[in-house]
Amino acid sequence: MISMRQKMNKKNLLRGELIGLETEIVESENNANKGIKGKVIDETKNMITIKGKKTWRLIKKQNMFKFGKTSIEGRLLVDRPEERIKTRSIKWLEKRKM
Repeated sequence: MISMRQKMNKKNLLRGELIGLETEIVESENNANKGIKGKVIDETKNMITIKGKKTWRLIKKQNMFKFGKTSIEGRLLVDRPEERIKTRSIKWLEKRKM
C-alpha cells in the first residue's frame, strides 16, 4: 500500500498496492457508476471491489478512478497487482494497453 509519506502520483499508483486506498469513480462507460466513493477492499486482474455505502465490483477498464488528487484510467490498472509492480514505465504501460 502507498504510505502517507509517498506522493500519490500516477507512477506510485501503477506500481503500488491499491487495497486500502480511498477512491472515487470520476468517469465510467456505465453512468450508474459515476460518483461511487469508497475504499478499495479487493483487486483482481480485471475487477476492483470498492466498499462505501455498499460494496461494488467494477470492471477496471470501464472506469476512471480518482485517488486523492490523481486520476488514472482503469485500462492502465488492468493487470494482476503483482504483475503491475514489475512494469517498466508508464509510457511502456500506456503503449501496451492501447
